[in-house]
Formats: sequence, C-alpha cells, structure tokens
Amino acid sequence: MASKHTAKTGGADEPVVRLKGVGKVYGNVRALEGIDLDVRPGKVTCVLGDNGAGKSTLIKIVSGLHQHDEGEYLVDGKPVRLNNPREALDLGIATVYQDLATVPLLPVWRNFFLGSELTKGPWPFRRLDIERMKRTTDEELSAMGIHLDNLEQPIGTLSGGQRQSVAIARAVHFGARVLILDEPTAALGVKQSGVVLKYIAAARERGLGVIFITHNPHHAYMVGDHFSVLRLGALEMNASREDVSLEELTNHMAGGAELAALKHELSQVRGVDVEELPEVVNTPGS
Repeated sequence: MASKHTAKTGGADEPVVRLKGVGKVYGNVRALEGIDLDVRPGKVTCVLGDNGAGKSTLIKIVSGLHQHDEGEYLVDGKPVRLNNPREALDLGIATVYQDLATVPLLPVWRNFFLGSELTKGPWPFRRLDIERMKRTTDEELSAMGIHLDNLEQPIGTLSGGQRQSVAIARAVHFGARVLILDEPTAALGVKQSGVVLKYIAAARERGLGVIFITHNPHHAYMVGDHFSVLRLGALEMNASREDVSLEELTNHMAGGAELAALKHELSQVRGVDVEELPEVVNTPGS
C-alpha cells in the first residue's frame, strides 16, 4: 500500500505544485504556452476552459502522463520532470478521471483497494485481508462524510456522485496531497453535482490542494479559491476569489470579446433586439 504523505517543505501556505511559464508542443501544434499555476494546501484551484482550451494537456503534465517542453514544474519548490503517473503518486499527486478507473461489478471495498490490495499470512500462504480492507474502506469513507449502507454492493450500482466521492476518498487514503479532478460534475445532474462539490470541499478541509478541472463556472465558484481560465492553450484569466465575481468569471469563460462580436453581428439581423441581451462585463486580465 502506498504510504501517506504528511511531511511538507516550506510554510503551510507554500505551493505544493507550481507551474512557471509551462508550455507544451505536439509537432506543429502548440497546446500550452506560458502557464502559471499554484496549488496550495487547503485550497481549490479551478481550471476552466472550453473544449480545446488545453485543460487535458495541463492534466497530463501535472499527473505525469506527459512532460512539459517549456518552463518549470516544481513540487515542494523543487523542479521535477515526471516520467509517469506513478512518480506523481509517489509525490502525493493523484488524479481522478471521468471514467474513475473502477470495475462496475466489483464491490465498493474491492474497488477502493483495486491494485493495492491488503494481504495477510506468510508466503506462500498469503491471502487477501478482506476484513481489514472492508474496515478501512468504511473508516475512510466515514472520515469524508460518506455513508454507504452496503460496502458489498457493486460500485456500478452507486450514483455518479457517490462513485466520484468514493474515488476522492480513495485518493486521500492512499496519500494524495494534491488531488486533480477531471470534470467530475460533467455528466451529473444538479443533485449529484452537489454531492461531488461537497466532497471537494471536504478534501480541502482535510488540507489537500485540489485542482478542479471544469467548464462550469457556477460549480467552480461554489468551491473555488482561485480561478484560471484557459483559452487556446494560454491563460485568459488568473484571479483569486476575492478579485472576481461569478458574473465576471462566467463572462470570461464564455469569451467576452467573442460575445461582444456576436452581439454586434446579431444587431444586423432583423427581429433581434440586442438591447435585451446581457451586457458584456470587463473582467480581470481582459
């Protein structure tokens, strides 16, 4: 089982993960350019952007799937070049993807320890320590405020929000200091999205630095402490919560310049009253 990471270097508010001018190029395509990002303990950093904005590339770099081509990637203040996700995990950086990497027909407790099963007894009579895995699963879920009636039920029978919550608790148990969540509310309804947002806040309260990848500014604003908006691989906005309103964040996410141009085009169309359309807000960094 992976060990839990408790030691931190630097002050309590020092970034665990910091990107400085990070860029990534695939052949002739520049996927990211000049990305600055700080992930601090007990803070939720929201990375927003439309499809093709560069969010997936950013996830791949931070999680160790791909290496950056430009700039610096620092963990605890030290430059790193990760070769694979295992190296990221060893540094306490865990990623929960949309597909969750679960086996739907296996029980909740088996999925919690999938790939890291606990065993007991001497070799060659070593066997699974089922009782300890069930007990640990129940304890860890309870510590996150997750209460399931039956840990034997197949995880595929849980709601989408519950499965996301189990995946978050699993990452916390196996030593995550930084938790990357890839569009966790994208395929969920309002109620189940609320469940996931609740456990994102719970992870923050336990001192984790959270990177919340989303295209939904309303979900981001509910739990976010810092907001980075990507557009075409570059930072469109980089602002703390106290410096940006939900209206400004939504406008920036939608692309204020594009909306202004669209409003101008619509003004040329008969039957469209542009005066009734929302005003475009000037946002930080625009």
